[in-house]
Amino acid sequence: MSEPFIYLDYAATTPPDPQVRAAMDECLAAAPGNASSSHVGGRAARERVEAARAEVAALVEAPPEAIVFTSGATEADNLAILGAARGNAARGRHLVSVRTEHRAVLDPLARLAREGFRTTLLTPGRDGLVDPAAVGRACEPGTTLVSVMLVNNEIGVLQDIAAIAAECRRHGALLHVDAAQAAGRVPFTVRGLDADLVSLAAHKIHGPVGVGALYVRREPRPTLVPLSFGGGQEAGLRPGTLPVHQIVGMGTAYALARAALAAEPARLAALRERLWSALRSLPGVHLNGHPTQRAPHILNVSVDGVDGEALLFALGSVALSAGSACNSGHGEPSYVLRALGRDDVLAQASLRFSFGRPTTEAEIDLAAQRVRAAVLRLRALAPA
Repeated sequence: MSEPFIYLDYAATTPPDPQVRAAMDECLAAAPGNASSSHVGGRAARERVEAARAEVAALVEAPPEAIVFTSGATEADNLAILGAARGNAARGRHLVSVRTEHRAVLDPLARLAREGFRTTLLTPGRDGLVDPAAVGRACEPGTTLVSVMLVNNEIGVLQDIAAIAAECRRHGALLHVDAAQAAGRVPFTVRGLDADLVSLAAHKIHGPVGVGALYVRREPRPTLVPLSFGGGQEAGLRPGTLPVHQIVGMGTAYALARAALAAEPARLAALRERLWSALRSLPGVHLNGHPTQRAPHILNVSVDGVDGEALLFALGSVALSAGSACNSGHGEPSYVLRALGRDDVLAQASLRFSFGRPTTEAEIDLAAQRVRAAVLRLRALAPA
């Protein structure tokens, strides 16, 4: 008899909430118009888009007109970084970011390096946190953009973005924040972050895959060069026919997340601590990232004395990952954990657990039992 399947990979993606699916189904059936069309069907579609825009904005307390819909947080990151760097190149061509950023940030920075831009990548402390003063020291007269994520997608640490923003203001640099893992998990507002650009995703908080958004500060409005052209939608920053049903799904997901924000983060944090309490008694298990300055839904640990690939294989009935889902096909130790000082062997033997709205205490307890059993079995088979 096979073991029950347990899904603990919500940082990779979340199943759409039933209310999200229902809203999308209803939209597909009732609002077939193009939101750019002037006829009654187009106006009805546009009304749904604007209602969803208002819901996305409400979660982060932004003006609705500051929300630009994209195909996801990856496109939002690319639009923010490539668009701001190219749009402000006359002022300077120096950028600042962190070695532990998502590839959706690091790869656009690498692209810009081929265009003659320079990037300073900061190394965080062993706890994964970036010293805001280090951001200030990295800035130069020609620094136009700083990009630091709010919640790290692998280890879950929560950066002090407000303090980093103060350094950016002092040096006249724009601040971009990837908040894909934070929205709906950590209470924050764009005013509180004091960021110029904030990337958001739908599928990280029980919305559909394939839609996201970029918050663009209204006053002062940063100069952005679009990545594509034609149509003029989304204030000319993201042209193309809007996927109304996906946008409706994102709006519904953000409305549900806002309604749950008073209680859900505490529930997820309790699940995280429950799992860590069960794993920490196992010798040779190390917590990755700051123990308290972290998001509630991610727990990342490294395990001594086991092969990482063998451990993941042994936990086949528990869906989790060794790092970012975007890097899972590379077969290399996590660059995030290596930046924290973990050696290749320990970085390879890491597990990222992440939780969502359906996660229960029973699933946490059963997952902990399976991890403990797998680790002890593997150590017995191949003792160090």
